[in-house]
Amino acid sequence: MENEIIIAETDRLVLRRYQKEDIQDLFEYLSDEEVVKYEPHKPLTFEEAKENLAWRISTDEMIAVELKHSHKMIGNVYLGKRDFEALEMGYVFNRNYWGHGYAAESCRALIQLAFSHGIHRIYAECDPDNLNSWKLLEALAFQREAYFRRNVYFWKDEEDRPIWKDTYVYAKLNDNV
Repeated sequence: MENEIIIAETDRLVLRRYQKEDIQDLFEYLSDEEVVKYEPHKPLTFEEAKENLAWRISTDEMIAVELKHSHKMIGNVYLGKRDFEALEMGYVFNRNYWGHGYAAESCRALIQLAFSHGIHRIYAECDPDNLNSWKLLEALAFQREAYFRRNVYFWKDEEDRPIWKDTYVYAKLNDNV
């Protein structure tokens, strides 16, 4: 899988490595406050998006999702390598493409590919308030394994106190190993 430009294809999508030409599409969704609401960063400026794209190009853990018919890059799936033949999965998509099944379609293809390469477990963490995210995980047959209360924070309040958040942990096991 490493160093290939195209990782997988579905009927409607191409799942591939990031390229320099993705900057405008990447900026379009990472600068959207609604899109990054549950991410550990604020909306990005164009310069920050350029730095972020350089990192995405350098790693095989970030997978760009492109529409086949228009070649527009509409989001990404993250598959981070973890111990014990596990991957951590995450996803972020351009708000203009929400509700069309693109996240589910791309995640299904990548889960199938990862499991075919011997990955034992794929897990994802999400904010319990992010209904769309955990509903997607459940639709993908992930099981909720944990509900951590006030275990993480990304921001602090005006008095420099952490703003604690809860976390759901979902996982899906490879039944073929």
